[in-house]
Amino acid sequence: MSEVHAETVRFVRDTMLPEQEPPLTEKGVVKWLRENLFSGWANTALTLVTIYVVYTALSAVLPWIFGGVWNAGNLSECRSILEAFGKTSHEGACWAVIQERWNQFLFGFYPQDLYWRPILTFLLLFVALAPILFSEFVPRQMIWFTAIFPFVAVWLIWGGSFWLPIFALAGFAIAGGLYSVLSDRLGGAGAGLVALIGAVLWWGWMAPTASDTLHRMIATPQVASAKVELPVEIERLGAAIAEIDGQRAELREQISALLAEKEEIQERLVAGRAEGADLDADLAAFAEVRDRIAALRDADSALSRERAILSDQQTAANLLNNRVGNIERLEAELPTLRETATRLRASLPPTVASLQVAQNLPPSIPEEDVDALEAALSAENTLVNTEIAVRETYTSLGLVGLRPVGSTQLGGFLLAITVGVSGIVLSLPLGILLALGRQSDMFIINKFSIVFIEVIRGVPLIVWLFTASLLLNYFLPPGTNFDIMLRVIIMVTLFSAAYIAEVVRGGLAALPRGQYEAADALGLDYAKAMRLIILPQALKISIPGIVNTFIGLFKDTTLVVFVGLFDPLKQMADSIRADANWTGIYWELFVFPGLIFFILCYSMGRYSMYLERKLQREHR
Repeated sequence: MSEVHAETVRFVRDTMLPEQEPPLTEKGVVKWLRENLFSGWANTALTLVTIYVVYTALSAVLPWIFGGVWNAGNLSECRSILEAFGKTSHEGACWAVIQERWNQFLFGFYPQDLYWRPILTFLLLFVALAPILFSEFVPRQMIWFTAIFPFVAVWLIWGGSFWLPIFALAGFAIAGGLYSVLSDRLGGAGAGLVALIGAVLWWGWMAPTASDTLHRMIATPQVASAKVELPVEIERLGAAIAEIDGQRAELREQISALLAEKEEIQERLVAGRAEGADLDADLAAFAEVRDRIAALRDADSALSRERAILSDQQTAANLLNNRVGNIERLEAELPTLRETATRLRASLPPTVASLQVAQNLPPSIPEEDVDALEAALSAENTLVNTEIAVRETYTSLGLVGLRPVGSTQLGGFLLAITVGVSGIVLSLPLGILLALGRQSDMFIINKFSIVFIEVIRGVPLIVWLFTASLLLNYFLPPGTNFDIMLRVIIMVTLFSAAYIAEVVRGGLAALPRGQYEAADALGLDYAKAMRLIILPQALKISIPGIVNTFIGLFKDTTLVVFVGLFDPLKQMADSIRADANWTGIYWELFVFPGLIFFILCYSMGRYSMYLERKLQREHR
């Protein structure tokens, strides 16, 4: 036993070896470089080639970016400043165009005195998204603000009477009330259909009638006073514009004198550089003159913005003055116009009685029938235009709210974010419904979902935008004003929903069959099973695909250029280059919007990764 015990003791450690530092190749930066960049000859070769390519690209791009000019009034001045410092236009960017036109990139042609409205909307957007995106840090009660934010946002951006968002919300309240009352009697599908019909009737007929009535009640007492006050206001605005024009003329004279002085200094710099003279004093003088010119130009730009605001106000006042002057005559003509339009329509021959256009009629129709149709259509158009003029006059006088802004004035990133956020918010629930419909056992719903998804996905987005812009008017009644932005948002939403439906369907297909069987075993109906068990898991699986679709949707908002809206890229760049001061500038007008697009899209991608980590339940 003693021999065995002695043999065993020899293999029992009775002391600890002191800790030693790991080899240099197994710690810190050296270890990371060896494992990630130089782990083998192929990896080393690729690393060296990549470093060379990146160095070559950055050595050409970084001097152009950081050696640019920020203070200049036009492209020629930018190039002159670069030449004074011994650079060419390829060695320095002209960022002065961004400094001068940044507001146009962000807001398009939105009135400058109303910038506070889209800025406030953008800030409220973060407040509305907080309960959804960061629910663990924000009280859940704020979800009520999220629900009403879309109506507040539309009112802030487009303006109009303050009761318009209230009427819009009332439609949802009516639908909810009808559904809750009728769901027990008619079932979910029947109550939902009645609720939808009730909301559509409210929005399409009762709400516009109530709005017109309120406008008329408020405006009627103001017609007489407006006839006296508007000419006085127009004269005041004209005097203010003339005063600004005088101030700008003085500033332009000072700028011209400083530009001549700057050219003299520039000539001395060029000559001194050729002779090798000391140029420090001239460079200091050049910088001082350049700063004074920049300050004067800033003042001139401020006056120009103020003049534009006053000019818009004067134009609106002139238009309203003309409408108010003609309102009594137009209202007196309305009964006669209605009678004439009704009589001519009733007297049409049966061959053309149902037609709404007089173009491209078959030769078999007699000429007198065509003439009768044209007379009826002309009378109807005159009636519609007169009714619109009367309604717009009372709307302008009876406005209690924010100044209206047309969709054609939206542009830049205000337009892109408006269309993008609207499409994202609306397409997600619609895409989920389409995905569930495609898996439904009900024949009509299943086939409708399949046809919708395949048709929408099979046609490019630009075709749908052209459809919204051009063809949709042919299917609307005469005089219908279907806003171009609303048409674009609808088409973008439908297009994105078709892609999201397939992404969600992939998530549903990835779930094991046992999850559906577990929901059935618990006795849950279809709605509860989807809401509590199936959809939460399917949407978690689908997060990367959904966010990828959202990013693509946001970038595709630049396609609105093809329907006449001012996107942040081409239309904004073309409008800036149309100014003689910036004709010929190119890359700077794409780098700045591209950077903003990257920041927004990268933020969405990072949030999706955060959400995936937050919802991760598996053990790794």
